[in-house]
Amino acid sequence: YLINEKKVSPGTVNTYSAAIRFLFAVTLNRTLNYLQIPRQKKRKAFPEVLTREEVSSIIESCKNIKHKAMLMIVYSSGLRVSEAASLKMQHIDSKNMRVFVDCGKGGKDRYTLLSETCLSVLREYWKMYRPKHPEGWLFLGTYNVSHITSRGIEFAFRQAVKRTNITKNVSIHSLRHSFATHLLEDGATLLQIKELLGHTSIRSTTIYLHLANVTANIKSPLDNSPAYCNLEVSSNG
Repeated sequence: YLINEKKVSPGTVNTYSAAIRFLFAVTLNRTLNYLQIPRQKKRKAFPEVLTREEVSSIIESCKNIKHKAMLMIVYSSGLRVSEAASLKMQHIDSKNMRVFVDCGKGGKDRYTLLSETCLSVLREYWKMYRPKHPEGWLFLGTYNVSHITSRGIEFAFRQAVKRTNITKNVSIHSLRHSFATHLLEDGATLLQIKELLGHTSIRSTTIYLHLANVTANIKSPLDNSPAYCNLEVSSNG
């Protein structure tokens, strides 16, 4: 009924299913044949990924050097927005060209990439803002009492997107997805990307296999066949 008549989503069906199971098992203390109400599989949509040109247009639309530095380090280092917000100046290791992520998701520490271009912008930002705080926060929030919030970085991202012609449904997290996808296209291994992103399981990283343009620079075996390799393709289709 819910699926055919109400046309509700699989998640809503599963919510009703859980309520029925609770009613029988806990409230009524009765057994129930769970096979009669199987859970619905949710359709897992792929995350939206920006092209390299779109990433550049978003970053370059920022006239505020602080906003530019924040968005650039999220993309160039593949950071979660909360990780970017809580960066400290000592986390920027310019000697070894890496960024230290302190207590990321799941309480895990890790190192990720530090872009030379991003380092240059960070230095420009530091010279202009000279952020000072006892905790050493890199990006200070309102009134400089603490670090900037995740919402503050998200707002800067949304404003930057509005200044471009990008119509994709993207969020600040799309920069992280784009970082991983572009690395995969450039030849990085899934294991390398897993470590840079701080994923616990390689299964979380394999989604980028579906997002990357894996057909780039790869020829079909038919085109390498001796019978067809010298065949000219008509421009008329």
